[in-house]
Amino acid sequence: MIHLPSTLKISFRALRVNKMRSALTMLGIIIGVGAVITMLAVGAGAGNRISGQIASMGSNLILVLPGSMTAGGLRLGTGSRATLNVADAEAIARECSAVSEVAPVLNGAAQVVCGDSNWATGIYGTTPAMLTVRDWVLASGRSFTDQDIRNATKVAILGQTVVDNLFGTMDALGSIIRIKKVPFTVIGVLESKGQSAMGQDQDDLIYIPISTAQKKIFGTSIPGMVRSILVKAGGSEDLEAAEKQITELLQQRHRIGAQQENDFTVRNLTQIMQAAEESSRVMALLLGAVASVSLLVGGIGIMNIMLVSVTERTREIGIRMAVGAKTWDIRFQFIIEALTLSLTGGILGILLGIAASEVLSTVAEWPTVISPLSILLAFGFSGLVGIFFGFYPAYKASLLNPIEALRYE
Repeated sequence: MIHLPSTLKISFRALRVNKMRSALTMLGIIIGVGAVITMLAVGAGAGNRISGQIASMGSNLILVLPGSMTAGGLRLGTGSRATLNVADAEAIARECSAVSEVAPVLNGAAQVVCGDSNWATGIYGTTPAMLTVRDWVLASGRSFTDQDIRNATKVAILGQTVVDNLFGTMDALGSIIRIKKVPFTVIGVLESKGQSAMGQDQDDLIYIPISTAQKKIFGTSIPGMVRSILVKAGGSEDLEAAEKQITELLQQRHRIGAQQENDFTVRNLTQIMQAAEESSRVMALLLGAVASVSLLVGGIGIMNIMLVSVTERTREIGIRMAVGAKTWDIRFQFIIEALTLSLTGGILGILLGIAASEVLSTVAEWPTVISPLSILLAFGFSGLVGIFFGFYPAYKASLLNPIEALRYE
């Protein structure tokens, strides 16, 4: 039967005698655990940022773009033809059962002036449904109404970046701004959404009624023309059905035959964003796997040191066996030593990983998220490394012949 107290006492005393060796042995585990926690924190932070960006885009989004055109044998790409109009958007909202909201968009860039301040930003002519499609909340004021659309009212809703650059800390509601020298009344301010997954500032924009954009800002050579149509499906399970319904409806409306190329493009933005999120998750796992190599290196270091320790303490092992120590007493002693080294290194590595994550978050401004699961995973793995790499030296020590061990010099 293993006498646990005396075995623990002997193991800890052996580690204290060789403090420098023990510290150097733990160094590999400390670095390995710290690296695992830091890399998982960086990966989780990146994943959370992408998830936030996906959420800020709006849920269950489908983007309908006009088609391409060919000039002089050159295909000019998506959006080079004016093939979509407000009537298409209204038809999608009316006839596609898998669709909940539709917002046509006519956009462009313009210089906006307010008093002595000016700012170049994106102007988006759209409908009141845009805020629902984008899951966007007003920080103050109101949205424009269907009557504003019918009357081509000169009213505007500003993103937070525009407000900051034109008004600073002043209240923007009720103020007059000029877009291409046309006066607009600010009726609403949007809550901040931050950057998109592509790194674009989503708050650097102004929403105006689409009829106002068509008649007074951009003008259109084709009545009712729009540059895109944003569609919100009824739910994530309706995305595929919504894509199919939109495609079939536009083919019918644009009189496109079975063998003809579509003059529009339908894109599922949610799938694109989810693909980016999945890539981030895979990258986090890859970073964690690379960092875990340090733990394996640290475990090999423990095994090497324990083998050296067995050789140095051969005579001590022989004496213990001679006075009655059993095979498992010897094995347990060396396993306890290896486990103590790895777990102590694991605790110090956790502290190092947390500190490194905080430094990266503060100095490098990388988003980091330290989860309890990553800490338990790294600590548990360090314990397994200690047991795994400590077993062979313990096994070798327990097989020593007591008489040969007592003769060892």
